Amino acid sequence: MNLRLMGDLLAVFVPLSFLTVGGGQSIVADIHRQAVGVHGWMSDAQFLDLFALSRITPGPGSLLVTLVGWQVAGLGGALAASAAIFLPSSVLVFGLAHVWSRYRTRALVRAIEAGLAPVAAGMILAASCTVLRAAEGGVWAWSVAALSTLALMWTRINPLLLLALGGLLFLLIPH
Repeated sequence: MNLRLMGDLLAVFVPLSFLTVGGGQSIVADIHRQAVGVHGWMSDAQFLDLFALSRITPGPGSLLVTLVGWQVAGLGGALAASAAIFLPSSVLVFGLAHVWSRYRTRALVRAIEAGLAPVAAGMILAASCTVLRAAEGGVWAWSVAALSTLALMWTRINPLLLLALGGLLFLLIPH
């Protein structure tokens, strides 16, 4: 077990644990920045493979962190990264839940809640852009993503149909 790698995993994921406003999806952009850009633990392609695997398996959105830990340092890395992402924020939320329920009707608490919603949405949007950039799909990928977003916002279309159509488009049209 490489202690330096374990320390690096903890140093990356403990602070990110406190930023999981909106769920694990909200920190994907920074996970990518740290794993690919800062530490060089993997390539864009390897990150995309782990991201895809984390999305098709059941479990929390932060499963990506476990997979990154596994890639970096095997089972020990997976356990360290998982503990680093889940424990700090869980302890914080447990403590805050009691305070929050007591002061729920206060204007400051309602303002904080209202302010966190757009922050979470922005972080999730940043994650989506990071994945699109890393995929190197070019104009086609960005166009399909934009059209899919609009379709989901303004219609009741099944997302699985959009996935199938997007995949078919990429198979049929050279890009």
